Amino acid sequence: MVSNMAKGQKFGGRVAGTPNKATQDVRKCIAMFAENNVSKLEEWLNRTAEGDPENGLKPDPGKAADLFLKAIEYHIPKLNRTEHVGENGGEIKTATTITLVGQ
Repeated sequence: MVSNMAKGQKFGGRVAGTPNKATQDVRKCIAMFAENNVSKLEEWLNRTAEGDPENGLKPDPGKAADLFLKAIEYHIPKLNRTEHVGENGGEIKTATTITLVGQ
């Protein structure tokens, strides 16, 4: 006799898409750490952008912007890319009309 589990049927467990408890706990810890260090992060970013001559750090606003964008990836979810295609997956056809007024 073959059991239902051997046939590929699942019983119990989490509903699909539900994060496990460890993932939830880690996300909460990261969020708490981020909230508790907002002022420090702002200071670090400003020091990176403006430089810190006393510590030999040259101004690098591009690096500061890059660090900021990397940091907010964990707070603001990325949007999925969407590909726009025309009819039957082909090119998107556009038309432009120019109307001359007053001639």
